[in-house]
Amino acid sequence: MNPKLKSIRTFIGSKDFKTSQSFYKDLGFTENIISEKMSLFVFNQLSFYLQDYFVEEWLNNTMVLAEVDNVEDYWTFLTELKLDNKYSGVKLIPIQQNDWGKECLLIDPSGVLWHFAEFN
Repeated sequence: MNPKLKSIRTFIGSKDFKTSQSFYKDLGFTENIISEKMSLFVFNQLSFYLQDYFVEEWLNNTMVLAEVDNVEDYWTFLTELKLDNKYSGVKLIPIQQNDWGKECLLIDPSGVLWHFAEFN
């Protein structure tokens, strides 16, 4: 038998569930409500679960990496959204060159660190 994986989905929490729901919709994800305290957010074939659950230490140590085709284009997209002006606690960190490629970073309203990366 050769089992196959179809997808991997992470669970992330939220300090304020309604704010995080709005944030991820503004970021371009589609929300599928599962329950009053959980939603599945989908972008193309990628997805993650957002929970109405907050543990500060956990969220401040949560990182998600999303691979993009062109980090410069994604940086432009992120800056044009002005999410850091709309949501408290959101931070954009400009493109950084690394040995493996380049990335820009986004910290969501709950402290989750998103890496948008382009590999060499």
